[in-house]
Amino acid sequence: MIFDIHIFVCTNQRTGSEKLSCGEAHGLELVAEFKKQLKDLNVNLKTRANKSGCLGICDFGPTVAIYPDGTFYVGVKKEDIKEIIESHILNKKPVERLLLKDFK
Repeated sequence: MIFDIHIFVCTNQRTGSEKLSCGEAHGLELVAEFKKQLKDLNVNLKTRANKSGCLGICDFGPTVAIYPDGTFYVGVKKEDIKEIIESHILNKKPVERLLLKDFK
């Protein structure tokens, strides 16, 4: 199946490392909440929310990537999901405060 929107939520968990990982910060809970809210809001698009491995930007907290846009959100909390769906997915307006900014 081809999806209009594909949401990847990092659920990577590191062991034996001081480096942060998204899975430790409720990655699976975020996946479940995206699925629930997409269903509850009856989004009229073919969407898929699923867990992913490391997206490579662990220091920024729970990370969500939305395709086909290639938008990365960082520091995502459960409370942010409805705003991401309504603003970005339904109205094509990214949630600025959660966007990954240029980093080096």
